Amino acid sequence: MQDFLWENQSSVSEFILLGFSKDSQINAILFNVFLFLYASTLVGNGLIVTLIHRDSRLHTPMYFFLCVLSMLDMSYVTTTVPQMLVHLVCQKKTISYVGCVAQMYIFLVLGITEGWLFSVMAYDRYVAICYPLRYKVIMSPWLCGAMVVFCGLWGVSCSLVYTVFTMRLPYCGPNEINHFFCEVPAVLKLACADTSLNDQVDFILGFILLLVPLSFILASYICIFVTILRIRSAQGRLKAFSTCASHITVVTMFCGPAMFMYMNPGANASPERDKKLALFYNVISAFLNPIIYSLRNKDVKRAFLKLTGWGRTTE
Repeated sequence: MQDFLWENQSSVSEFILLGFSKDSQINAILFNVFLFLYASTLVGNGLIVTLIHRDSRLHTPMYFFLCVLSMLDMSYVTTTVPQMLVHLVCQKKTISYVGCVAQMYIFLVLGITEGWLFSVMAYDRYVAICYPLRYKVIMSPWLCGAMVVFCGLWGVSCSLVYTVFTMRLPYCGPNEINHFFCEVPAVLKLACADTSLNDQVDFILGFILLLVPLSFILASYICIFVTILRIRSAQGRLKAFSTCASHITVVTMFCGPAMFMYMNPGANASPERDKKLALFYNVISAFLNPIIYSLRNKDVKRAFLKLTGWGRTTE
């Protein structure tokens, strides 16, 4: 693999990331906006990880998966946003060939792992609502850990396929990527060769990595809703549904834009649209996840009050 990377590097040694605008005033505004979003994402997700680690009442499978999701989100935005912030205020907007390959691969590993983690979280809700008496037996610590490892292995292996198929192509110039980071569809536009095979590979992998997990999620929620409808009390139905609402919202925000990005042929892709989609499932989704999961979650609120000491008078 290293041989073909250096062979391509002899033609293009670095790429230029065009980002969002050439206007310095607009870039200054974007810098402040994205700095706020990035800092808030790290604080929000870091707080959730801390609360789950510190409060023994949150040591359950659901919060274990939420903790993993928060760590993925912090890593996910750190792969792209710091570099984007630097490029917004600096004249030089370059990234080396090897740096581009590394960013592409790490971004894909984290994104694919997160996509499959959503299906695991849906299964967790399915077991909790449909088999509440057997929940702790079925969702054992060993099974929870094994499912997270499975998600990670999918991310590592499939990202390697994506990256190798993308960077095996010759890149002989121009070297300007119309994006704010090295994402597969944007980089492929610079290839000096036919990319039809890559389009087919991207579509097949997109089907496996997006539609298959979504099918698992859909099947889980169909079973969940059937079970919820059998609950006689309206309060019981509302409580059962509220435990799933946050997950459904987060899945929609992440998987919807990603599906448009990776399952569209390269010829039909719009650079400006792709940048907005990438912002949504990379930056906005990671920023909103802690808010969505904690806004109506009494356990998280209670853990926060306990950590800060604000809830001592009420206990």
